[in-house]
Amino acid sequence: MPDGTQTQMAALPVRLSDSGDWRVLMITSRDTGRWVLPKGWPMKGKNLRQAAEQEALEEAGVLGKISKQPIGVYHYLKRIEDGADIPCEVVLYPMKVTKLLRRWPERNERKRKWFSAKGAAKRVMEDDLKDLLVSVSENPKKLGF
Repeated sequence: MPDGTQTQMAALPVRLSDSGDWRVLMITSRDTGRWVLPKGWPMKGKNLRQAAEQEALEEAGVLGKISKQPIGVYHYLKRIEDGADIPCEVVLYPMKVTKLLRRWPERNERKRKWFSAKGAAKRVMEDDLKDLLVSVSENPKKLGF
């Protein structure tokens, strides 16, 4: 991990489709509108897993069972307001969605949509996140559900 790398966490919200395939819920980012997963910075009083669960609620409006174990990590450069890039390592926790809320804190700032894991992989920019999503599509047991 390069010096100055910051840790973030993310949820990988999933559900089984009627045909028995796992689907991934993605949201749009507020700045660029590209498809991303709910993620954020560590929160005081919460471990990374709990913080990922909170981000899923606030950003995507989902409740569910979040895995105790992360499925992996991915890396990206976070552009901050002054134009600088911060290298981030994101710890990714699978979350089996049990409820999709009609109203949630960021509902007016984001869109959300279900994709196949392969479809989700095609929409993200981060290579190691693409790899994680492809690995889920090839071996759904990695989700741990």
